[in-house]
Amino acid sequence: MIVVTTDSIPGKKVIHTLGWVKGNTIRARHLGKDIVALLRGVVGGEVVEYTKMMAEAREEAVARLIEDAEAQGANAIVGLRFSTSLVMQNASEILAYGTAIVVE
Repeated sequence: MIVVTTDSIPGKKVIHTLGWVKGNTIRARHLGKDIVALLRGVVGGEVVEYTKMMAEAREEAVARLIEDAEAQGANAIVGLRFSTSLVMQNASEILAYGTAIVVE
């Protein structure tokens, strides 16, 4: 599966546009990570625990996006974007979306 943030794929011809595809996940913070994050906030620096958690959430959302596109018969996704939202206190949604296409 080719996945790009651009609206086209250089060197590839679009045969068919299948439409909007998406993948999402909701992640909640962990009390242990919150304590470590609080301590990092006091001394400064990157909150590595949250950086890792959000990277994993993005990867999971993209994997689900690809599953959605494959189910529709796509072999590529253009216009990949991410969106985040706060679902409840301490829980966020990561949404990956784009347009499923068939290229040759």
